[in-house]
Amino acid sequence: MTAFFRILITAVLVAGAAVMFAGSANAGDPQIEAAKDQGVVGERIDGYLGIVDGSADASLMRLVQDINNKRRAAYDKLAEQTGTTTEQVARVTGEKLISQAARGEYVMDESGTWTKK
Repeated sequence: MTAFFRILITAVLVAGAAVMFAGSANAGDPQIEAAKDQGVVGERIDGYLGIVDGSADASLMRLVQDINNKRRAAYDKLAEQTGTTTEQVARVTGEKLISQAARGEYVMDESGTWTKK
């Protein structure tokens, strides 16, 4: 197998597994889902949740941080298993989560700008 195909297969496996890990990190948490629907929380390109505006209360901010910590642990584990970096796994996951975000949810692009899908 050529190096290109090995890298391609690894990238596909990383993307699939990372989205699975990240998705299970917030696993349909009703508070997060409501905050996404209200435009308060969104997915960032770096694979983590972000606060879109300043209206998040302290409990929501703690929940976002807790989920991001769980995502980071999952990304670390997957990076170790696949021989990539945590940042690469997180980035691929962020791209995938953004592509799967529902219409009306906010997502952060590479420039750090929040956009409504």
